Amino acid sequence: MDDAGLDAIRQKRMAEMQAQGGGGGAGGGAGEQAEKQARQQEMKNNLLTAILDQKARARLNTIAQVKPERAQKVEMMLINMHQRRQIMGQVGEAELIKMLEEISKTEPKGSKVNFDRRRVTLDSDSD
Repeated sequence: MDDAGLDAIRQKRMAEMQAQGGGGGAGGGAGEQAEKQARQQEMKNNLLTAILDQKARARLNTIAQVKPERAQKVEMMLINMHQRRQIMGQVGEAELIKMLEEISKTEPKGSKVNFDRRRVTLDSDSD
C-alpha cells in the first residue's frame, strides 16, 4: 500500500473513533478513560512478557490472584529496573522469588491470629 492509502485508512479510523466518542456526551469521557487504561494495561503486560521468562510470568500471575497489591509492587519494580537498564536479559523464576522475599521483608507484618488450643485430657483413670 502507498502512503495515500494508509492515510485514507487512518483518517477513516479516526473519524469512526471520534463518532463513537463524540456522541456519548459525558459517557464518552468514561469510554476514553477506559480505553486509555486498557492500552496502558496492554503495554504493561507486553513489557512484563519481554522482561520475565515463562515460569516467572506464571508465578507472578499466580501471586496476582492471591495478593494483587504485592504483584503490583513487583511489576512496578521490574518496570522501573528495566527503564533504568538494571535488567539485562530475562528475569527467571529464582530472581523473581528473591524480589518477592525483599518486598515481603519491607512490608509491615499484619495482625496474626494464633489459636491456643488447650488440650483437655480425658483420662478414664480419674473417674
